[in-house]
Amino acid sequence: MAELAADVVIAGGGPVGLFLAGLLLQEGVTVKVLEQRTSRNQHTRAIGIHPPALQALSRIGVVPTLVREGVRIREGVALSGGRTVGTMAFGTVSANFPFVLALPQFRTEQILADRVLALDPNALVRGATVTGFTDDGAGVTVAFESPDHPSLAPARATAALLVAADGARSRLRGALGVAAARRTYQDHYLMGDFDDDSGLGEKAALFLEQQGIVESFPLPGGIRRWVVRLDCPAGSATATDLAGLVGRRTGIVPDPATTSMLSAFSVSSAIAGRTVAGRVILLGDAAHEISPIGGQGMNLGWLDAEALAPLVLEALPGGPADSHFSDFERARRRAAVRARRQAEINMALGRPLPAPLLRIRTAALGTAASIPAVNRWAAMRFTMQ
Repeated sequence: MAELAADVVIAGGGPVGLFLAGLLLQEGVTVKVLEQRTSRNQHTRAIGIHPPALQALSRIGVVPTLVREGVRIREGVALSGGRTVGTMAFGTVSANFPFVLALPQFRTEQILADRVLALDPNALVRGATVTGFTDDGAGVTVAFESPDHPSLAPARATAALLVAADGARSRLRGALGVAAARRTYQDHYLMGDFDDDSGLGEKAALFLEQQGIVESFPLPGGIRRWVVRLDCPAGSATATDLAGLVGRRTGIVPDPATTSMLSAFSVSSAIAGRTVAGRVILLGDAAHEISPIGGQGMNLGWLDAEALAPLVLEALPGGPADSHFSDFERARRRAAVRARRQAEINMALGRPLPAPLLRIRTAALGTAASIPAVNRWAAMRFTMQ
């Protein structure tokens, strides 16, 4: 049996697991990241990186590359019935990063992976599926399968700590017997990326329409993402269907022949009852699944990792993990509850309304946007500050 050894094993090589790996490797901690995927998903949903996350990511030296490749969204505009209702400027939300950065998740992951591999070429093990673990109180042994690496099959990895960053459907959370409080919502979305001929430039746009919201964000390479709120799951909807919905609600018709991504999702959320169990720690979506509306989930996971890294350094090489991480668990749960509440507000603002109520809501939003203090407060909340 092949065996890997490290101070910390991270199950999951998505953006959150990779960031934590980078933080720890920089401090001389040995890390093994076990990632089931052998290639990156080009259709991942997350694109927005908020200022607090950029500040955190700057700790591992990846921000210059992220900013160079991404689109800096400095302003958002709300429209309804073909007229501008209000604008939201991000220029005052952060001294260092006065914008929301838009970059497809697959590229963000690649930049993070490159940094991890620069720190340790052997830290990332792809094609590794975690099948179980044992925690003897002094350390953790992780069993995994790796068909792409026959020399490692069957395999295990030993570590002082195991971090489960294996996503919203976390297998390790289930193995720990940790329940997650789940909510489902009446909100369904269809989204796609098209060549951008909207005339909106580098602005984000929210179209507040009677049939439901349409959200739109610029992406690198002259691409624009369109997200349409639906009353029921999208089913087998096509790029042509999405372009038609966008056109009917906004007057802007993306060219379906240029679509580079099409995806549909229904919204739910979940917050784990606990995130620390012995020497195993749940991180990111494994600990809290947040609605994608508002773009908080990935950012929240990065802030989790930033808070966790110094505690890992304190906990190594031994000692009960729970005694180091109880405050972390409480603080990050509070952050997850706040993020879920904000996402729920975002979704509520985008639901269909009868015309009279829509006019009242739109007028109220316009009035609020015209008050500088309120506008700045809303921009701070939108950017997770």
